[in-house]
Amino acid sequence: MIHIQQAIIVEGKYDKIKLSSVIDAVIIVTNGFSIFKDKEKMSLIRTYAKKTGIIILTDSDSAGFKIRNYLKGSVEGNIINVYIPDIFGKERRKEKASKEGKLGVEGMDGEIIINALKKAGVVFSERDIQKESITRMNLYEDGFSGGDNSSFKRKKLLKYLELPELLSVSGMLDILNSMFTLDEYKKIISEMDFEGGE
Repeated sequence: MIHIQQAIIVEGKYDKIKLSSVIDAVIIVTNGFSIFKDKEKMSLIRTYAKKTGIIILTDSDSAGFKIRNYLKGSVEGNIINVYIPDIFGKERRKEKASKEGKLGVEGMDGEIIINALKKAGVVFSERDIQKESITRMNLYEDGFSGGDNSSFKRKKLLKYLELPELLSVSGMLDILNSMFTLDEYKKIISEMDFEGGE
């Protein structure tokens, strides 16, 4: 499976399922227009835009363009816009076609999505299996889980990294691994002051 370094922004969970079947990447779902009011998710998207870059892959209908334009106007950093072609039809799980009759990301063939990414200049790679991951044990040993002060330390680290403070330990681990190597993570926490507590 091909790996993409940037986080990919899609509209819905079925888009995410489709992408996950052809691409190894961080995929963030906007849940349609609810992104307009979701400050935590916007904060996460902004962090990815600065750190790894983001790819905006919304549907090619008016709703998709509205979401795309909102993100482009609200986020600074490395942003790649990927457009799927206008293909008319309906997704299998739906009873009828969308208002504009176009297939969304979830209805696209995997090869069409890969070609759209290539056209936009997205670089693919094979996942580096040599890269040492940050593990749950690292988080435990560094006091971010399983300790009296873990919640305080987690929130402090998440705030420092400009990530949502309500992330679960699993969510935090996934994001840390998508943004940092083990050495980078160790360097960040060595530079932080975790004095104080809850």
